[in-house]
Amino acid sequence: MSSADDPDLTPADDDTHADARVLIWLTIVASVAGAITGFVGGAFRWLLMRADEMRLDIGDWAHHHGFAALLVPVAISAAAAAVATAITRWEPRAAGSGIQHVEAVERGEAEPPPPRVVPARFVGGLIAIGCGGLVLGREGPTVHMGAAIGAIMGRVTRCTRDEIRVLQTVLSGTGLAVAFNAPISGALFCIEEIAKTVKLRYVLWTMASVAVGTACSRVVVGNHPDFTVPAISTPALASIPVFVIFGAIVGVLGVAYNWLIRACLTTFQAIDRVPGPAKAAVVGGVVGAMLMINPDLGGGGDDLTQALFGGHRLAIGVIVLYLAVRFFAGPVSYSAGTPGGIFAPMIALGGLSGLLAARIIDLFAPGYGHDLMIPLMIVGMSTLFTAVVRAPFTGAVLVMEMTSTTNIAVALLAGGAAAMIVSQLLNSPPIYDDLRERMLAQWKGREGEGV
Repeated sequence: MSSADDPDLTPADDDTHADARVLIWLTIVASVAGAITGFVGGAFRWLLMRADEMRLDIGDWAHHHGFAALLVPVAISAAAAAVATAITRWEPRAAGSGIQHVEAVERGEAEPPPPRVVPARFVGGLIAIGCGGLVLGREGPTVHMGAAIGAIMGRVTRCTRDEIRVLQTVLSGTGLAVAFNAPISGALFCIEEIAKTVKLRYVLWTMASVAVGTACSRVVVGNHPDFTVPAISTPALASIPVFVIFGAIVGVLGVAYNWLIRACLTTFQAIDRVPGPAKAAVVGGVVGAMLMINPDLGGGGDDLTQALFGGHRLAIGVIVLYLAVRFFAGPVSYSAGTPGGIFAPMIALGGLSGLLAARIIDLFAPGYGHDLMIPLMIVGMSTLFTAVVRAPFTGAVLVMEMTSTTNIAVALLAGGAAAMIVSQLLNSPPIYDDLRERMLAQWKGREGEGV
């Protein structure tokens, strides 16, 4: 479509005619929006950490005050899930990840997020993830809040519809950067997953907003990588086939995880006689009970992953148990319809798969699996992300930034390529394509019912 066909498209929308408005004014607008996203996202993450600590304290108290006290954390998780789902009735766009809505806006299938997405995501995500301990990620709400802030800034500065669309896309990348303290992967996410194009304004505005946003978030949560990883040697070239085979296996795991998310969403949607908050309360209660058994079975999984990087030893049976429980708990938690993403739980699941692979290798080649343990964990984190989301470069760079590790890049790319091939051969669609189509179908259904 040309600018003559749509009055909202200006000559500045064509990169070859970039003027001072695109190069300077809107870069400033994107930077201001990035600063706001940085502080909002940083506050969100800081409060989530405090809520996690409070939840652990309540669990510890319950274990020392008899059986009846154990019901208190379960009730809190159930109530938190129900309240978070009720918030999405006030603002339906706040349900789930939010990334699918950002992609729909970029494709012209939906309108940019309204301002009330920000409080709905902030409060709902804090309640569901922090207070409830659901197996969800902070990145979904943060990405969507960033997109909403970008759209708000575009409206306030009287941008065209197309510029508002691009700003919400650009700020979604800033949201990811803020969520994981990973600026380069935030920029890649915007280009590779959301926009799927490389144009001057996408690149320029993303660079500016991500840089400012990440700096502002670090003022709140600190300037350090998400995970502290011990120094590791660069894997020998002879070990690359191990990572390729492992990547293919994780690719199958990713296809299964993708399928399970879709199956859980379909099942929950089919139970239409039960109100959403009631279904969410059941999920929250189950997760609360899991948390009483072991806190590492719930939540986003960052603490578990850090403990494993720090040398915490687990028996193979326990690793399998963690892997199985979190494999099912993530999709079920997501299906509850509260604000929350799937990235963080997926990354933890990938780390567990790498740890399990290392332990199995050790059974047949003692010592070799131990040497590859941390590289396999890191590759597992990236590869599962690649298999489910199908954004391989974002996944690889995201994990390298989160672990501050770059000397396993060859292994990361090799494993990611194998996972991509498996996902493609098994006809597994990228998860956000499916989530976007589901979201649009639900909205169309509500319009047909006159809702």
